[in-house]
Amino acid sequence: MERDGRTATILGSGRLVGCRVLLIVGGGIAAYKALELIRRLRAEGASVIPVLTAGACRFITPLSAAALAENRAFTDLFDPTDEGQMGHIALSREADLVLVCPATADLLARMAAGLADDLATTLLLATDRPVMVAPAMNVRMWDHPATRANVATLRARGVEVVEPDVGPMACGEFGPGRLPEPDALLEAVVARLAPGGRPLKGVRAVVTAGPTHEPIDPVRYLANRSSGRQGFAIAGALAGLGARVTLVAGPVCLPTPPGVDRVDVETACQMAEAVERALPADLAVMVAAVADWRVEPAPAKLKKDEGAPLLRLVENPDILKAVAAAGPRRPRLVVGFAAETGDPVAAAQRKLRAKGCDLVVANDVSGGVMGGDRNRVHLVSASGVESWPELPKDEVARRLARALAARLTEANA
Repeated sequence: MERDGRTATILGSGRLVGCRVLLIVGGGIAAYKALELIRRLRAEGASVIPVLTAGACRFITPLSAAALAENRAFTDLFDPTDEGQMGHIALSREADLVLVCPATADLLARMAAGLADDLATTLLLATDRPVMVAPAMNVRMWDHPATRANVATLRARGVEVVEPDVGPMACGEFGPGRLPEPDALLEAVVARLAPGGRPLKGVRAVVTAGPTHEPIDPVRYLANRSSGRQGFAIAGALAGLGARVTLVAGPVCLPTPPGVDRVDVETACQMAEAVERALPADLAVMVAAVADWRVEPAPAKLKKDEGAPLLRLVENPDILKAVAAAGPRRPRLVVGFAAETGDPVAAAQRKLRAKGCDLVVANDVSGGVMGGDRNRVHLVSASGVESWPELPKDEVARRLARALAARLTEANA
């Protein structure tokens, strides 16, 4: 900021030149910070299109948002001029990032439910672009199980959540739920959109996620408890850094992260074939909990009154080992996962040597990690062990994606 004694001008470094941000302003007292954020985004070279909810218009005006953005501010889903040309579809598809700031508890709930009863929620449902939300609300509202469930749902769909700050609130209470300051919000956008924030641009990545189902008969199968959430989050985080990601997914009920090409499989053999087709790649992250064994499935349902069947187990292909030994098609960086119930670090060190990969991400799954929202991992490589605290799975994914980007950069250098 430069001062001449009378005025103050924000001088940006042009980190967002050419980037387009669709800014959806929710109805809360923190909406005033959205105006300052618009100024800072514009100073960095971004094009900003403001969309104000009816609640936002009670705190700030469309005229002030439009003046700062140097763009029209939109408020009405049923504008006859815009909607004659399906304006909400165009708005939702032309941005590089859709940013919801502030995201109130009500707006988060409507997003999670898939409602489209005003311009803001219609844009969010129609967009195929990355979405980032910055929640702001009373501390008890933020901590309420309903809000936590809505945030978890949005994260599972690939929405990036900027955690609220802890501090005093307009209502007089203190705690988490305060909207971060405009500088912090700007840096979150820069991290997502700026060239330096997309260090994997041009990198081809293949990620596996979820379990595999190995049929026993037409109605039964061998499987494990993997939900696929961590692998999907990693695929989305890599795409957010600019990578072209092929996600080979076992049978899970999760939405495809934005910008990710998805291949659905059921068995380990199908997953191995899909991974082989995805090569060559620069980066492979094998997160899937692949079944170690399969059986020759019976053609008809096995009957209980016919006695216990003799299941002859056949070893499944070792996908991680095959990728690490793929010769000229081997990715520059091969990452495995070790989900263990004993000593995860020791198991990961053995796996690192046995599989020939570059890095193993280890975690203890004896608790509620499989199917849960949080994870605690250890990065095990030939150079040592790096342990992270327990984090939301999407935060683990973001940190891991940046760590892998740094390793690829070092390898290129």
